[in-house]
Amino acid sequence: MALWYDVGALKKLSKRDHDQVISLYHDWETFLEPAQPLSERIANGKKRRTEASRASQGKWKPPGHRKDPVDLLLSQHEGRLEKLLPHRYSRMSASPLAFLRGSALVMTSDLAHTPSSGIPVQLCGDCHLSNFGIFATPERNIIFDLNDFDETHPGPWEWDLKRLAVSFAVAALDNGSSIATAESAVEALAKSYRTNIEQFSRMATLEVWYHRIDVELMIKQLEKAGRRDAALTKLKQWKRTRTHEGAFAKLTEVVDGKRIIKENPPFIVHPEELTRHQMHEVLLKYLRTLPDYRRQLLLRYRFVDMAMKVVGIGSVGTKCGVVLLQGEGAGEDPLFLQIKQANPSVLEPFTGRSQYSHHGERVVAGQRLLQAASDLFLGWTTGPKGFHFYVRQLMDVKGSIPVDELDAVTLTQYAQLCGKALARAHARSGDAGAIQGYLGTSDAFDEALCKFATAYSKQNEADYEALLRAIRQKRIPIAAEPPTKNPRPQNV
Repeated sequence: MALWYDVGALKKLSKRDHDQVISLYHDWETFLEPAQPLSERIANGKKRRTEASRASQGKWKPPGHRKDPVDLLLSQHEGRLEKLLPHRYSRMSASPLAFLRGSALVMTSDLAHTPSSGIPVQLCGDCHLSNFGIFATPERNIIFDLNDFDETHPGPWEWDLKRLAVSFAVAALDNGSSIATAESAVEALAKSYRTNIEQFSRMATLEVWYHRIDVELMIKQLEKAGRRDAALTKLKQWKRTRTHEGAFAKLTEVVDGKRIIKENPPFIVHPEELTRHQMHEVLLKYLRTLPDYRRQLLLRYRFVDMAMKVVGIGSVGTKCGVVLLQGEGAGEDPLFLQIKQANPSVLEPFTGRSQYSHHGERVVAGQRLLQAASDLFLGWTTGPKGFHFYVRQLMDVKGSIPVDELDAVTLTQYAQLCGKALARAHARSGDAGAIQGYLGTSDAFDEALCKFATAYSKQNEADYEALLRAIRQKRIPIAAEPPTKNPRPQNV
């Protein structure tokens, strides 16, 4: 593509192509500029404190015109399957942490009214402690990293860190721990993020890009330190059980001589309204988004079955499908793909429209930018009626940390791990030097983050109670679901 402005040609382009050409031109101009020394970038970050001091980041006071959190949740019904919405609210009503996980829009609208450092990164957008986990890289290494990017979008780096800090505070209190334990976890998170951002700012660019948190190495270090607890055992077992073969045994059955995905209404059902031809069209559009060598790999599989599968908390009600493919290799040779609806990010109303017109592509691009290694089959597609989707593997050695089993010590250790992973993600997509300059070397920001997390956890508790009131008043529908492993009284 030519790197110059041709006004006449630009007018003939679509809005998306026009924006991409302009963006590419500006990127090229930046590419030709001399590199800014780290010392200058640190100084620029430090100057940002004059507009938003580190102490100001600890303040939380609801704005006078704050929107009703229940109204914000109701505003997300468009494009969702109405029959599944009662299950969304049933899951959100389980605890304050479950509510936090399902209400990214509520907290984002609040963060928009807090002081901003003005230093942008690619945000996860829904950064809480349950959106980190382990998974296998294409090279079959097991790493720890962010694993949810539905809301990814550019914005101020501290929005991710603040949401993550609040989730640790809420999780500690949910688990019956003390306020002191909650504060200790948040302080550990803040220090880990701050010290790792400093380290990443001093690394070579490719060093940061290649950096990853190796789970196998982490297991060896824990064993060397004498750890022999249940959490370590579960970590070691994931590699053997969270596979396509495990999913095949769990999710499929043989009916009338044919292998199909096993139904579990209303959470796993075969859609009556989606024809096999339409499913093929969706997969064909997805194939076009893959690099040629990965497309050739996927074409060695054959379509077997597809079903709708309810996932998550905040995602309940969005369209999500599971596709079973069968390869030509030995044994059953299964491959499961998840096709998940991609809506506009909750950050867009506050930070600007996405540069991507397709929200599946937005999710994929954000994931590739933030993760140390991304899914081999990551792509996007468009479904019937124009809905956007992204595609990834299902259960490819993927697992998340059992938050409800973390005690005071392991919660703090997990906070340190998440802080490091988030710092690396932000260093890949933003200016780690500027962030380091803003944070400094003291614990001033750590203390501020702790104050914010404590204050906002109370706000989250109040919003959670508002949801329970709305359920009691029949303003919001709720469905009975099987009890969780560690249920919390719902008082509804």
